[in-house]
Amino acid sequence: MARLARVEIFAADEVAVVHVMNRTVRRCFLLGYDPVSGRNYDHRKVWIDEQLVHQARHFGIDLLCQAIMSNHLHLVLRSRPDVVQEWSDEEVARRWLMLCPERRDEDRRPMEPTEFEINRIVNNKGKLASLRSRLSDISWWMRLLCQHIAQRANREDGEVGKFWQARYRAVRLLDEIAILSCAAYVDLNPIRAAMAQTISKSDFTSAQKRSRGLALQSQKDIQPEPALPDGLSGTTPAAVRNCHVAAVDLRSAQHLAPVELNERNGQPGPDGNRDGVRCSNKGFLPMSTAQYLSLLEWTTRQQRVTEACRKPKQIRRLFKRLGISAKVWSELVRNFGRLFSIVAGKPAVVDSHRSRSGMHRYRALPAARDLLTGVRV
Repeated sequence: MARLARVEIFAADEVAVVHVMNRTVRRCFLLGYDPVSGRNYDHRKVWIDEQLVHQARHFGIDLLCQAIMSNHLHLVLRSRPDVVQEWSDEEVARRWLMLCPERRDEDRRPMEPTEFEINRIVNNKGKLASLRSRLSDISWWMRLLCQHIAQRANREDGEVGKFWQARYRAVRLLDEIAILSCAAYVDLNPIRAAMAQTISKSDFTSAQKRSRGLALQSQKDIQPEPALPDGLSGTTPAAVRNCHVAAVDLRSAQHLAPVELNERNGQPGPDGNRDGVRCSNKGFLPMSTAQYLSLLEWTTRQQRVTEACRKPKQIRRLFKRLGISAKVWSELVRNFGRLFSIVAGKPAVVDSHRSRSGMHRYRALPAARDLLTGVRV
C-alpha cells in the first residue's frame, strides 16, 4: 500500500504538534561512539544542537523537545503559521536568507543578508509567498536539518551517499495525553537506553537544558548582569544577541518553547518571540517547567523499581484529570514509539480524526486501544 503523503497528516498552513524521528543509515553509530570502528562521533551531536538553535531562531516553528542519540534523533515540533503571518515581507526574506544564505563567513556561518538580497525576494511575490509557507513547514525544517548534517558528516569522512536511513518518521499528536507522554518519551530517551541515570546527565536533551535553565534562573537575582563589550553600550538586545551568535551556549534552553501553556493569564494570540531566540513564547503543557521535570523524575524512579513509587499530590491530580493510572502512564512513556503510528491520542480522538482531504480515516493501533480503553475523551 502506498504511504500516506505528509500533507494529508499535517501542513504548513495549520498549527500542528508533531513528533519526528530520523535514524542514521543501517542504524550505525554515526552520532556517537562506534564500538566497531572505535571512532567517536559525539561532536556531531554538537553540530545538530547548533543547527537546532539556528533553525529555532529563524523558522516559524516551535521546538518543544529534543533528544540526540548515537544513531538517531527525536524532536517534538509545533508549526506556527499564525506567527509567520505577522512577519513583514522583509522579515520573511531575511529569515529565509539566514537559513539558506547566499554568503557565508570564513567559519561557514551565514552572513546577514544585504538589502539587495532581501529586496530581490520581496519584489518577487510568488517566491515570497512560497518562502512564507516554507518557514512554518515541518518538512522543510527536517530537510534543512538532515541535509546540513549529512553533507557535513560526508565531507568529514570523505564519503558520498546517504547518511540518514530514510525519510524521517512523523506522528501527529492530537491531544494532551499524546503531547505529554511523547514529550516524556523523548526527554527520557537516554535514561531508557541506559546511557544516563538522571536528567542532569542526559546530554543533548531538552529536559537537561530546562533543568539547567531553572538552576540558572534561581541564581539570576544574586549574580550581576554581564558587562556589554566595548562599543555595544546603548544598543538593542537584538544587536547584542547578533554579536554573540557565534558563541551560542548550547546548554541554554532559550531556543526551546516554554513548557507552561497559561491560556487564562498568558498572552493571547500568536505571542511571537520579540528577542529572536525562538519562534514564540507559547507553552505547550498545562504545568510549569518545575512540575514537568518533577514528573520526569518520578517516572524515572517508577521505571527503575519493581514496586510502584508513591505519587506526589500534583501527579495524582494530573493522572486523575487525564483519566489514566500510573501503570498506563509508564507504558505510554516506555513504548510510545510502538503504540502510535501516523497520529497519536486517545482512541476516540484518533478514530474521529480525518486526513486533510477527508478521504483517509485513522484507527488507533490495537495495543494503544487496549491500553487506553476507558480513558475519557
